[in-house]
Amino acid sequence: MTLSITSAFDGGNIRSVAIDGSRVDLEIVRDNQSDFYQWFYFRLTGAKGKPVELRILNCAGAAYPLGWDDYRACLSYDRELWERTDTAYADGILTIAVTPASDSVWIAYFAPYTMERHHDLVAEAASAPGVDYRSLGKTLDGQDMDYLTLGEGPLQVWLYARQHPGETMAEWWMEGALERLTDEADPIARQLRRRATFHIVPNMNPDGSRRGHLRTNAVGTNLNREWHEPSAERSPEVLCVRNEMDRTGVDFAMDVHGDEAIAANFLAGFEGIPSWNEAQQALFDRFGEALVRLSPDFQTAKGYEIAAPGQANMSMSTAQLAERYGAVSMTLEMPFKDNADLPDERFGWSPGRSRLLARDCLAALHAILPALEARKRG
Repeated sequence: MTLSITSAFDGGNIRSVAIDGSRVDLEIVRDNQSDFYQWFYFRLTGAKGKPVELRILNCAGAAYPLGWDDYRACLSYDRELWERTDTAYADGILTIAVTPASDSVWIAYFAPYTMERHHDLVAEAASAPGVDYRSLGKTLDGQDMDYLTLGEGPLQVWLYARQHPGETMAEWWMEGALERLTDEADPIARQLRRRATFHIVPNMNPDGSRRGHLRTNAVGTNLNREWHEPSAERSPEVLCVRNEMDRTGVDFAMDVHGDEAIAANFLAGFEGIPSWNEAQQALFDRFGEALVRLSPDFQTAKGYEIAAPGQANMSMSTAQLAERYGAVSMTLEMPFKDNADLPDERFGWSPGRSRLLARDCLAALHAILPALEARKRG
């Protein structure tokens, strides 16, 4: 067999530039109608037992070039088990060195979460006892905005992920959250369902996910810059979700993401909103403190710069929800690389660790339920 590269599948992204013996030159394709790019996912065939050098040439112009430092690509033979492989970055070129054990191997920026797997996740969750399903609307490519609800308590909890479709760890997190919440034998899940109503959007950006985008929807819109004024023309995904939030109210919200550069799990909050108050901030801080106690994979020392008073970006969901509903809202960021404080040489940060962190996030929410309930009562 001769070497061949393809990305013509759900979530795929790469362009083959040249194949010269065992060296393959590639480029990442930009998101449609956008300059964003960094996500890649492709299949290499015909290389069993041969050392191959895969060179991605345009990495210097990627959305977050600092994300390439100390980064290792993900490799799989069965698209279930994703391991890290030798990777180097120099002079704007990312070089992935592989000697495949099979004539068919998949390479990705992070373990993919395809739309097919998304549909399996939604189907399984929707069939669980006490879970209701509804489509909140259609995307620009005509896909459903899948929405799940469960629980019967007065607290309104919103969990939503993957506004940026290339941040696939966010939907692996969702898989872990739904596994726990639908486990009728889990005492924390039972308490959460009794005392709160959960509103869950596992994938905010189906179009970008299927198209293999890093950060935008079908028409190049960054959804996490649309929450102040979403539109049917540019951001119907945000519009239909925010409309439902207006109907239900929001007491607690978590927007799940991935970060290219920071090798840690961390939270970003709402500190710069106009209506910021100490009581709201205290609950955010208590959640983070509880999560530190519960998960060795979480920390609070590393993260984003905190916005100055009155300087929050109100187009982002976490700030908008905190201001609009008085919610205790937050963005959870997970690494594309690894947790540098607790590294895993074989897998790095992984789907399994993302699922486990989701379980701990729900335990942290359980830990602050009394304070959230007291705040809601007034």
